[in-house]
Amino acid sequence: MLDSNSKKVRTSDLELKDRLVAINRVTKVTKGGRTFTFAAIVVVGDENGVVGYGLGKAGEVTAAIAKGVEDAKKNLIRVPLVKGTLPHAQESKFGGAQVLIQPATPGTGVKAGGAMRAVLESAGIKNVLAKSKGSSNPHNVVKATFKALMEMQDAAMVAEQRGIELTKVFNG
Repeated sequence: MLDSNSKKVRTSDLELKDRLVAINRVTKVTKGGRTFTFAAIVVVGDENGVVGYGLGKAGEVTAAIAKGVEDAKKNLIRVPLVKGTLPHAQESKFGGAQVLIQPATPGTGVKAGGAMRAVLESAGIKNVLAKSKGSSNPHNVVKATFKALMEMQDAAMVAEQRGIELTKVFNG
């Protein structure tokens, strides 16, 4: 999922909080009966621009969540924030899930549902409008949301890419 992107973050000296997005009970039928295992998708973030997600599978719910948290800590990215919201609107798609996230004025709050809300709140985004279209599968919605957040660029990043001054980004 994460390529050689400069947005990758190290876990050391970060105060990460975890949020459980979904738990799935998986049944395997053998001649001895049914075997239940659990798959948990978890989002971790410092609520200040750093967020990651992970999937954990185990025979017990708590073990699956713990494995998910460890996996999430390996997939951290930094999200550019501008005064508690996003720098610009962004659409993204992963599998059958499509997401649209756009900045909102102060006081709006996090207008997002389900899996998207967990990701956006963990990232520390305070005001955002978000819409999930297509599949509501939490795994694909989380991945589509991450893809959208990874494509975000603030004005400083744009100026650096174009090789111009920060003031010229806004003035053309």
